Amino acid sequence: YVPFTGNMSGMLIAEYIMRERCATNTMPENPALVKTIVTTNLADQMTKEYGVKLIEVLTGFKFIGEQIKLFEQTGSNNYVFGLEESYGCLAGTHARDKDAVVASMLFAEMICYYNYHGIGIYQRLMEIYDKFGFVFDINVSTAYSGLNAMKEMNAVVDKMKEIKIDDIAGIKVLATRDYSKAQKTLANGEIENIDSPLTNAVYYELEGGSFVCVRPSGTEPKLKVYYSLKCDNMEGAPQLFEKVKSDFEKYL
Repeated sequence: YVPFTGNMSGMLIAEYIMRERCATNTMPENPALVKTIVTTNLADQMTKEYGVKLIEVLTGFKFIGEQIKLFEQTGSNNYVFGLEESYGCLAGTHARDKDAVVASMLFAEMICYYNYHGIGIYQRLMEIYDKFGFVFDINVSTAYSGLNAMKEMNAVVDKMKEIKIDDIAGIKVLATRDYSKAQKTLANGEIENIDSPLTNAVYYELEGGSFVCVRPSGTEPKLKVYYSLKCDNMEGAPQLFEKVKSDFEKYL
């Protein structure tokens, strides 16, 4: 058996919804898919393929739910799907939070659809990787303890903001996002504003569509580092991850 991560299962459902809506001419005008900043960058290529706007929000499903409210107030977009890497999904606008019941129902429907066409669900995931490129997504947590756990975790993230990182394991850093200031610093030193609430997280945009993000968990005493690495193939992914992880942890 191959266990699916939240990124894998979420992308399977997202692709199924977008492709079938396009095929049946039921895609709404100005469609939008909403994901958290630490959710796989595979969503980038996928939304472009189906003409869906990709919106990134901070970690926490309330920020995805907030976008539904904004869409309704402004009429700017129509919500198609929302997901986060920790398995949370929401299809439809009946709720403002993740809905495991509807997500499970959709996953079951999707399996029935692919079985009818003689395709296994793992086979379909491989087809998606073949089409959009393989992305290796994993997060590494470091546990803290004691009354000062949150203070210590935030201190680590604050220190990272003082270090200029040009590359990680030879992969060029195109931009560094500091979400505590809602600013992005490009490799040439230019600074751009980010339309986002403030939170203590640092996000490194890497060449080729990869990213590394470090933030303290908001629900438990853990410092989390998220790796989303675009790879040539699945076989070489673990080796690339170990190189990137080893290099990044030198800074931590």
